[in-house]
Amino acid sequence: MLIVQLAIILIASKIAGDISVRLNQPSVLGKLLVGILLGPTVLGLIENTQILHEISQLGVILLMFIAGLETSLGQFRQTGKAAVYVGLAGIIAPVALGFAMGELLGLSGGEALFIGLLLAATSVSISVQALRELGMLQSKEGTTILGAAVIDDVVVIVLLAFLMSTIGGDVALAPVLLRIVAFFFIVTILSFCVPFFVKRFSRLRVTEATLTAGVIVCFLFAALAEYSGVAAIIGAYVAGIAINVTRYGRELTKKVETISYSLFVPVFFASIGLSVDFSGIGEYFYIIVLFSALAIVSKLVGGALGAKAAGFTWGQSMGIGSAMVSRGEVALIIAGIGLQAGFLNETLFSVMIIVVLVTTLVTPPLMKWFFARNQTS
Repeated sequence: MLIVQLAIILIASKIAGDISVRLNQPSVLGKLLVGILLGPTVLGLIENTQILHEISQLGVILLMFIAGLETSLGQFRQTGKAAVYVGLAGIIAPVALGFAMGELLGLSGGEALFIGLLLAATSVSISVQALRELGMLQSKEGTTILGAAVIDDVVVIVLLAFLMSTIGGDVALAPVLLRIVAFFFIVTILSFCVPFFVKRFSRLRVTEATLTAGVIVCFLFAALAEYSGVAAIIGAYVAGIAINVTRYGRELTKKVETISYSLFVPVFFASIGLSVDFSGIGEYFYIIVLFSALAIVSKLVGGALGAKAAGFTWGQSMGIGSAMVSRGEVALIIAGIGLQAGFLNETLFSVMIIVVLVTTLVTPPLMKWFFARNQTS
């Protein structure tokens, strides 16, 4: 059944992506929607099994690895200030508005603050694909978005650890901070060793030794990030940057794209829709609409204001803000933590999962609209 399911996902994803492009939308939008179509909500042809989930996780890790391979380190350094502004502004607005919404719904202070942190999470794995299709991944805007996502991820994790260590949680703040600092220190040291490792490994008289070396670095960095409490996609992204400065960067980009986009990445996009079941949520429709609108507006406006403060035009700023809207797998992980820790009940957890899906679906067309409008103005 796994082989059949993969075949169905690949056929449907490629066709849906093509239809999306013909409708003047990023192909990733069609790939996301096809997961809903194939999943339990509509046709029920594919069940999101554990093995499909694991394949999808390889997909998002490889996708962010490619983003790192295509990131100019010089451009990344130049946009550091802008990334900080966008990342922090994109946290403050969702936390404040999410907390206010939680208070209005009668949640406790801790629960309301958790909602704010959940809405502050950003996952740009979807935005990366949209940026690539728009030819903007290596632009100043694209580099700012990726840098802001790293900052956003780390700050939200630290704030979440602080919340859980002070309000009924069992997470100590100091060890979390120590692991995060240790992660960035270790990967900085390891990055200097990456060129030597890839060079030596590529000399092995076996097939695709260079590609294997790159994937090894990607997986090790991702695993180290996951162990440190930072999302695995951040580790994969850093690994891509580390290899990009070597003479193997361009070669690896093409080869990793081949293995990623032929199997793993389409499964990742489809799995987002497969994980959602809309049955029984009709009575909470108005809450879903409110939180979805809040999630979209808070990130869009917060990210745009941060970009504007960093010197971007309003058109560029709105495009950057739209790229930060998607919550993706980072928010799903935080929602799961909230359910286990008692910050979310089953109903609110289901609502938040739908909100995460909505933000993920609207991000590609929003980016297409704002960036295309900016380019023509």
